[in-house]
Amino acid sequence: MTKNLFKDFNPVSSKAWKQKIQVDLKGADYNDTLVWQSLEGIHVRPTYHADDVEKVISIPGHPTHWNIAQTIFIDKEDIANSLALNSIKRGAEALIFTAETSFEIAQVFNNFPFEKATLYFEFQFLEEPFLLKLISFLTEKNASVFYNIDLLGNLAKTGNWFYNLKRDHEILEKLQKKFTDKNLISVDTSIYQNAGANIVQQLAYGLAHANEYIHHFNTNAGASNTCNGTLITFKTATGSNYFFEIAKIRALRLLYASLAAAYNISETCHVISRPSRRNKTLYDYNVNMLRTTTETMSAVLGGANTVCNLPYDALYHKSNEFGERISRNQLLILKNESYFDTVSNPADGSYYIETITQQLAEQALEVFKLIEKGGGLLAQLKDGTLQKKIKESAKKEQEWFDAGKLVLVGTNKYPNDADRMKSDLELYPFVKTNARKTEIEPIIAKRLAEKVEQERLSHE
Repeated sequence: MTKNLFKDFNPVSSKAWKQKIQVDLKGADYNDTLVWQSLEGIHVRPTYHADDVEKVISIPGHPTHWNIAQTIFIDKEDIANSLALNSIKRGAEALIFTAETSFEIAQVFNNFPFEKATLYFEFQFLEEPFLLKLISFLTEKNASVFYNIDLLGNLAKTGNWFYNLKRDHEILEKLQKKFTDKNLISVDTSIYQNAGANIVQQLAYGLAHANEYIHHFNTNAGASNTCNGTLITFKTATGSNYFFEIAKIRALRLLYASLAAAYNISETCHVISRPSRRNKTLYDYNVNMLRTTTETMSAVLGGANTVCNLPYDALYHKSNEFGERISRNQLLILKNESYFDTVSNPADGSYYIETITQQLAEQALEVFKLIEKGGGLLAQLKDGTLQKKIKESAKKEQEWFDAGKLVLVGTNKYPNDADRMKSDLELYPFVKTNARKTEIEPIIAKRLAEKVEQERLSHE
């Protein structure tokens, strides 16, 4: 018979732990020495206790399984088909197809094993005839598909609608009304993260982003309740704050469930996660592998349905077999050798993660309420309020990086001055300026290390 050893020890309260820590500090200030503040303004303590958690949070829709995804860019259909088949053969369980223009559907999916992979699409265009044809084709194949149409995401990222507000919504309404059981709508929160928004902002803007779609379809007479039979897909980008990123995805599910309950629709959402580009570096690029490993771990433990890795050389190399293979194998190791697919929701019961999840959700909800009070996400994108808030957050994070408070090893800490990168650049790794007329100010992604890297390149 197994003896319960805990009965031999008296319980220790949170207050008692803090008193013991203060004694051991020998006069040093507890808050100054051991408590640090995150970019979101959350004070992180050295210990967390059961006293800090009223009850363990139940995360709605937390998956029991996660998929390894690979991105395929569709330029030439035969090449895309070959890459897709090869990716599945080498361990990918989901494929994310990206395209700038329409393509020959049958050629891309020639001899494709639809039963072996979930499909995601990320289109930089909105063509009704093509989408009707694609959805019908994949429906006949009984494929598992997420189409990820995000009108507001395109507006936020590019500054313009695909066509205009009216026509964009008309096309989406027609598709949503015809295919009420298909997963058409997406909310891309990675736009905000890669531009420098903190975690609270990412959650609040993502929730407001989703609310725009749900409110529209539940108040539009021609498309009433068409969100009820579909899953909204959230695209997230995970950064290097390991435990906060775990809590972020958990908080996202909590917040969405609360919003969906108000509309009496399904409280479950679908989450795709990728590592952030914001903290990736050109110099000492192999460190990017370490960053993406912990970031994909956060995504898995936080409860992403599908995780797609970022190749270590994605900033400066065109897509290549070696980089893609390494990025895929990182996920295969997490799943098959580190057993990250064995236990469902392992973060449950962690007092630290539970507390951060609750704090992030509460703060994001307050910001969401302010956005709705100000007219909603679209209104605040049009008047530049959200762009201003993101710039303020990005500036603060950049100041932390410039001062060395936020460390990127190999870039602002322990740089290798012998590194040379100029001759290896196949892609331009910095923000590109393209003068054009836009309806709103676009939200521009920018990496923390760009200024440092440009300086180093200029001296090579």
